[in-house]
Amino acid sequence: MCKKYFFSLFILFLLANVPVLSAQKTEALTTLLDSFRVAGNFPGLSAAVYYDEKNNYSFVSGYSDKEKNIPLKTGDCLMQGSVGKTYVSAIALQLLQKDLIKLDEKVSRYLGHYTWYKRIPNAAAITIRMLMNHTSAVMRYEFKEQFTRDLTGNPGKKWRPEELLAYVLDEKPSFPAGEGWEYSDTNYILLGMIIEEVTGKKYYELLRKNILDPLELENTFPSDDRKLDRLVQGYAGAGNEFGGQDKVINEEGLFIINPQFEWTGGGIYSTTADLAKWGKILYEGKLVDTSLLIRNAVPAKLGRDTKYGLGVIIRQTSLGVAYGHSGFFPGYMTEMLYFPEHKMCVAVQTNSSDFKHLKTGLLKVLVEIAKAASKN
Repeated sequence: MCKKYFFSLFILFLLANVPVLSAQKTEALTTLLDSFRVAGNFPGLSAAVYYDEKNNYSFVSGYSDKEKNIPLKTGDCLMQGSVGKTYVSAIALQLLQKDLIKLDEKVSRYLGHYTWYKRIPNAAAITIRMLMNHTSAVMRYEFKEQFTRDLTGNPGKKWRPEELLAYVLDEKPSFPAGEGWEYSDTNYILLGMIIEEVTGKKYYELLRKNILDPLELENTFPSDDRKLDRLVQGYAGAGNEFGGQDKVINEEGLFIINPQFEWTGGGIYSTTADLAKWGKILYEGKLVDTSLLIRNAVPAKLGRDTKYGLGVIIRQTSLGVAYGHSGFFPGYMTEMLYFPEHKMCVAVQTNSSDFKHLKTGLLKVLVEIAKAASKN
């Protein structure tokens, strides 16, 4: 009886130390989000705070389409951009645990049979770990001028991974493999090819089977087509290199470029609530060992005291260390962070990447929301 009594007290203590998102608090958080939207000149902002299944909240401010004055809703979806790498990393670590890949094995072991592979920068030296933590020196393909022209000029094209890699073949590496850091989607395109090579299955099939279905992420989808149901209008700024137009979805409901190209460099869109839930699951080790993600993280050029692990950005914040990722896709931006000291994941998304007219960084918005949500 005594043991049961003390156990009950312990559970009550834990529950008492998880901030409850009361009606008063959620109203305050919505007001805070409203103030950031106006000050930052965002068309719409969507945020979610996730402690557990019974203690989480989603709130929005602004518009899904500012010309038509359509209010943004919590059930609307936005592009995650590079946050999609967190799912790719998780699948790769599942394969590691099954001994299907090894982090320090040369990439050439898995892809060396392709005739183009030896033309990849640092082809003979790069490892899977280097792909995952961006120390391979294989530069970005997606901002190459020729690629953005080709993407814009042929919006109906379905891109194969090797067609993306063609834009960096025979390039001089940025540094010797493993001796520097440079963020590059190309790393995760190569990683996606390895995943499909060793499993014999398509990446999105594995995503559905290994992550989305078992974790009940019912509002998370592949961005693998020009028409994406429930995706809100995005604003990329007139004259941007990806399509050149401010609005990224045309009157027929089609993306003005084909988002399918992003694939394992991102390749996901979702509600913000689903994203916060995913971060909570991932960084509490409920799918893969969190220590594998953050162990041996390397200094990253993503802000002061920031490191990059295996598909995870590790930041120092006013709420302690935080794990997560940032994302950009033309017309959208995303920030997601899990705060282990508070056992809380916060995600914030916007339907704008018009950097010339935005006045507040999305990361700042997230941290302020997190600070307000964590107060008892």
